[in-house]
Amino acid sequence: MAARRVAIIGAGASGLCALKCCLEEGLEPTCFERSKDIGGLWRFEEHPEDGRASIYRSVIINTSKEMMCFSDFPIPDDFPNYMHNSKIMEYFRMYARHFDLLRHIRFRTSVCRVSKRPDFGSSGQWEVLTESEGKQEAAVFDAVLVCSGHHTDAHLPLSSFPGLEKFEGCYLHSRDYKSPQPFLGKRVVVVGIGNSGIDIAVELSHAAKQVFLSTRRGSWVLHRLANSGYPFDFSYISRFTQLLQNLLPRNIISFFLEWKLNARFDHTLYGLKPKHRILEQHPTINDDLPNRIISGRVMVKPNVQEFTETSAIFEDGTREDIDAVVFATGYSFSFPFLEGFKVVENQIPLYKYVFPPDLEKPTLAFIGLVQPLGAIMPISELQCRWATRVFKGLSELPLRQDMEADIEQKKEAMAKRYVKSQRHTIQVDYIPYMDELACQLGVKPSLLTLFLTDPKLAVEVAFGPCTPYQYRLRGPGAWAGAREAILTQQQRVVRALQPQACRHARSSAAPHTLTVLFSIAMIAATLIYVSLSP
Repeated sequence: MAARRVAIIGAGASGLCALKCCLEEGLEPTCFERSKDIGGLWRFEEHPEDGRASIYRSVIINTSKEMMCFSDFPIPDDFPNYMHNSKIMEYFRMYARHFDLLRHIRFRTSVCRVSKRPDFGSSGQWEVLTESEGKQEAAVFDAVLVCSGHHTDAHLPLSSFPGLEKFEGCYLHSRDYKSPQPFLGKRVVVVGIGNSGIDIAVELSHAAKQVFLSTRRGSWVLHRLANSGYPFDFSYISRFTQLLQNLLPRNIISFFLEWKLNARFDHTLYGLKPKHRILEQHPTINDDLPNRIISGRVMVKPNVQEFTETSAIFEDGTREDIDAVVFATGYSFSFPFLEGFKVVENQIPLYKYVFPPDLEKPTLAFIGLVQPLGAIMPISELQCRWATRVFKGLSELPLRQDMEADIEQKKEAMAKRYVKSQRHTIQVDYIPYMDELACQLGVKPSLLTLFLTDPKLAVEVAFGPCTPYQYRLRGPGAWAGAREAILTQQQRVVRALQPQACRHARSSAAPHTLTVLFSIAMIAATLIYVSLSP
């Protein structure tokens, strides 16, 4: 029987692991990439192609290397814990070479249309129309993996800003921002306080005459470093801390986290405190913003009420003369090449954020279409591992009504938890969502079994960071190196900071200590919260 052919759309982080997962399952993948190279969002270019995600030159990722790596390919120990986009690209190239992925990619090839074959009800096949160098070509595939991401279509709500049409300065979306040089000596408003907005405001403040950071609702600002200087996610995203979060009321968790952030800098004092609680918004991460605010290089302002020819008038009645505006207002996602699929208000109903529930055959999957409270790469990989086994018939999806019920339940929970926003439609919590996918695949680690058979590893899995290697310990796709990768994960963190550190050190005492301290602090916060409650 011939191998089932799979079309993969996009050769970014999700597309690369999709290729590898297809090859592992004996499928025949073809990846279509509209640009000339791999990397997607993480490949910086001064002038990116239309329709491709784009970043600015200085971007550094907000997730640490041990938490963001692919689960059977650790990032080298001498790579920084938080990597510049150039180092991420270096890692992607190593991954692609190691697993011989490039030969399956057709570069400079755009996907124009993906449509069901006339016999889709029985075959589940798709016709994929592509274009390369002005020539179109149609081919039939047994399944399709959509890996094009959700950072391609800039959301620029110009109608929300009266007077912008008469503004004499320049304005652009953060997608088109590349470096601070064009803004040297200028007065700039940055609209939006998400990760891109804050990063750009901070960077511009070193070159611009003055930067104004405009926000509708404020934000809680996290930082990359935990106590003792370990990466924040490496220290606190663990199964034990997740258990505490499941047991404690959300208000108490918010109280503790907000108290901890305000101990670093008072968000009210700095004009940033929002009305919503910390767990009701996608986290914003930046280490430098408080320093730029206290030095006057960044001034926090409320929402822009209107623009004039040369100024911005804010909702508090203040007016500032400005030369330029950067709109860090997020993205919309759409899939114009997919016949019959519509996105309404940045929402598309997908079972576990992967499978459309209404197809006669489960041969279409969306990869990486989530906004995680954690790293995206391991999530995309686990989605691919599950999807490829569904394509092969080795894993079955529930009945349509059960999938739709799950989708509706998640939608309601998200609407209840988060403030209404364009980006709060695809939010997932890292460990719960990874475990949810792992259960579909049969690769969730069993703590009981580990404590009975391998106590040393069990302690790392339970109390240490929930690194992607945990999902290679058992089940389909198990990797013989997973145990060693888990036991040496702190070594790789330390090695990046201390090149001469002993390569054989395996102790994870520091992160485990942080976990225990976090637990004690959470309990203390509970007692304080209860004592302060009326």
